[in-house]
Amino acid sequence: MTEPDVPFLDAITDALVPAGVAGPLRRSRALGGGCIHEAAHITAGDGRSLFLKSNTEAHAPMLAAEASGLEWLAAADGPRVPRVLGHGTACGRAWLVTEYLDLQPRGDAAGYGRELARMHAYRGEAFGLDHDNWIGTTTQPNTPDEDWVAFWRWRRMGHQLDLAAADGHGEVVDRGRQLAERLEDLFSGYRPVPSLLHGDLWAGNQAWDTDGHGVVFDPAVYFGDREADLAMTELFGGLPQAFWSGYREAWPLQPGYPVRRELYNLYHVLNHAHLFGGGYVAQSARMIDRLLAEVGGG
Repeated sequence: MTEPDVPFLDAITDALVPAGVAGPLRRSRALGGGCIHEAAHITAGDGRSLFLKSNTEAHAPMLAAEASGLEWLAAADGPRVPRVLGHGTACGRAWLVTEYLDLQPRGDAAGYGRELARMHAYRGEAFGLDHDNWIGTTTQPNTPDEDWVAFWRWRRMGHQLDLAAADGHGEVVDRGRQLAERLEDLFSGYRPVPSLLHGDLWAGNQAWDTDGHGVVFDPAVYFGDREADLAMTELFGGLPQAFWSGYREAWPLQPGYPVRRELYNLYHVLNHAHLFGGGYVAQSARMIDRLLAEVGGG
């Protein structure tokens, strides 16, 4: 622990008193795996292990949104979620403290599938959320809408296509906007309900605890089509077949999911094109062309 850490951790200690955390807090070790914030394992005065995320003070809204997302997910009685103990600013830095979980790469996959279906059964009154948040470092607009197709057209695809236009990816934007106008054709006979979504459910944001229960973290929460969460589990990584068996046992999928999966994952690939460029731009273009072919616009 470096000397400047001491006043920062002492300030956090005072803020965590209402959560029953006893000081002093001390850094145990830095943790890897994140690409936005610094992460560390810290210990409380009673020896309890805690997880600390921190960044510059300008990132306080991002960490506050993450705390809100974790609390939404915890209320849904689905997969386990790290319990939020507090968040705020101190010594010119933003911080978020949760319980520390010893995460495992494997566990009860079927049980996790059933837990995720239970989380998705937690309903909202409309699609979206009462505040915006972030997908990676990209703002994610969540202004509620009772029409899912309109929400996806403007709050998800439209937002990413505007970013692509600003980035100079004209080869993606024109075809993408053609697709946005034809979205209804991908939802014939399918009317999703506003399910609570993790929002960024790639392989790196899910694991298992030491008892084998599924754990989710680093959310970008909103209410939307449950298939959007399921689609992303297949984009960067994947889950065992037992997960799908457990999920389908609790809540079977509807016809047309494979095509809608492509649409939902297009959002994340477009976001990666915005953040990282490179091959994600060409991948976005290929996905748009495949979807246009589905609606007869190829």
